[in-house]
Amino acid sequence: CSSDLKEENMQLYTKTGDKGLTKLVGGQSVAKDSDRVNAYGTIDELNTWVGYTISKMDPEDELRDELYQLQNYLFDCGSDLSTPHGVYPYKVDESLIKWIEERIDTYADIPPALERFILPGGDEIASMVHVARTIARRAERHIVATMWTNEINNQVLIFVNRLSDYFFALARVINYRKHCEDIPYERGAKVFHNITKADVERWAKKNNN
Repeated sequence: CSSDLKEENMQLYTKTGDKGLTKLVGGQSVAKDSDRVNAYGTIDELNTWVGYTISKMDPEDELRDELYQLQNYLFDCGSDLSTPHGVYPYKVDESLIKWIEERIDTYADIPPALERFILPGGDEIASMVHVARTIARRAERHIVATMWTNEINNQVLIFVNRLSDYFFALARVINYRKHCEDIPYERGAKVFHNITKADVERWAKKNNN
């Protein structure tokens, strides 16, 4: 590159972080280890991991488009978390909650119902999705820590809470499609019971006699 080009290009470093501070949307300075920065930083980490997961998937896998959409939603979450209340309108709203709940409901009905806790793992992509689930849980913890001292968009907390369920359901579907059986936690007792129509009928007959 010529020196002229170097002068025209935007610098990637600002030096504002040299003293352990960073700026939120709107210009407010906060410590880099603050709860808010930990929250949106972990969302960025999750988004990066989802991108890496996509890069390992079959190019023809239809789930790639869905995960690309999720990456955009994660950017929305990070944007809202880095924006103090009242500076700009928030991006995450109920439509994102409905989207992720619809995906969870769809995936939950595909593999066999669970009765016990299962070990995370199986197919490589499913295992990576399980990692995403744990990062989402950590992001949620940081968001909760932030909300005790800052006014935030509560829709972000709800969305990220749903995320871990989404990744769990997605990992199970991927394993199911790859014919990788769920491995139950060996010391776990039955903790899930799926109520069927027959269960309801037996309960009603018992209580009506």
